[in-house]
Amino acid sequence: MFEVSIQPRWSLRLNAGEALSERTIELLLAVAEHGSLLRACAAVGMSYRHGWALIRDGEAQLGMPLLLMERGKGSTLSPLSEKLVWADRRIAARLSPTLDSLASELEAEISRVQREHDQVLRIRASHGFAIEALHHLLNRAGVLNELRYCSTTDAVASLALGNCELAGFHIPSGEFERDAVEHYRAWLRPQAQRVIGLATRRVGLIIARGDPKKIFGIQDLARDDLRFINRQPGSGTRFLLDLLLRRAGIDASQVHGYEQCELTHAAVAAYVASDMADVGIGVETPARRFNLDFVPLLTERYFLLCHEQSLDELAIQDMLRTLRSPEFRQSVDQLPGYQADDSGRVYSLSEAFPVLLERQARRAPEARGPRTRRPRPG
Repeated sequence: MFEVSIQPRWSLRLNAGEALSERTIELLLAVAEHGSLLRACAAVGMSYRHGWALIRDGEAQLGMPLLLMERGKGSTLSPLSEKLVWADRRIAARLSPTLDSLASELEAEISRVQREHDQVLRIRASHGFAIEALHHLLNRAGVLNELRYCSTTDAVASLALGNCELAGFHIPSGEFERDAVEHYRAWLRPQAQRVIGLATRRVGLIIARGDPKKIFGIQDLARDDLRFINRQPGSGTRFLLDLLLRRAGIDASQVHGYEQCELTHAAVAAYVASDMADVGIGVETPARRFNLDFVPLLTERYFLLCHEQSLDELAIQDMLRTLRSPEFRQSVDQLPGYQADDSGRVYSLSEAFPVLLERQARRAPEARGPRTRRPRPG
């Protein structure tokens, strides 16, 4: 199938002068990653001489140094370059999921011309790195699919309304499982639906490298000296935070920044990395990518919800083969905090969430009504 790529572009200029070259920003990102201009030039495929020329031209354009030279330490990013690197990462973190959703929609529509009789596998899902990996592998395998990121509640509601074949949502393991299942209960149909295992992932607090504020757990969020960055209302991660705060006896009004939110885990990590917040909540992968520390709180299971009758459809069968493949497991297992546990396993809802059986058992006597004794003859 066709593959569409949409990348955010941005430019910087001083006093309406010439814009800084995109290659210069690319080179600064490589210096941040590899620690020296020499290694950065090798990583982006340019000569050291050409790299230095880009840096000198950029400094002339902006009127400020981009690299700082120290004897014996080589080159390091200047304060301006650190902000440029931060800006590029923040733009990508904020926009990439939206652009990826749009690219997936365009891919499906363009590919219909080539394969007009093939079914499009519509996926609505909470943003995550395992579902992202699945989308890329489905494209590589030629499975016509359309992935749109949305909140978990919007995803399961879309399935109920017939607007997709798969809905991605996540359930915490342990003490909060019952609350989470009840949260989605209005959209769950145990007799008619199934869930498919995707992966497990660690959720926790994303904090600055070295933990300068000495943050150890959820109870610290009530401190007056901490700035917090949250996820948006309707997201599964925000719902989970509310459960954690309730257990700790903390009111949301005590958390400085509770109403400040970002739409993805990566955007939360970028917010903390920019020193706009001291702590955020999210999964581990973006914390490591932004060179931040991470305090794990619990593990979630990420599932794909579907109608049982759709399991025999060709597109779903292709998707299940992809989930069970070594390529998918390898791509997920290399993500920090993720594991491809039971990927591709199909569960009934009561198998995946035993609390549903407990609920049904409690309701059964009520449905039968009170027992009455039959009168004895005579």
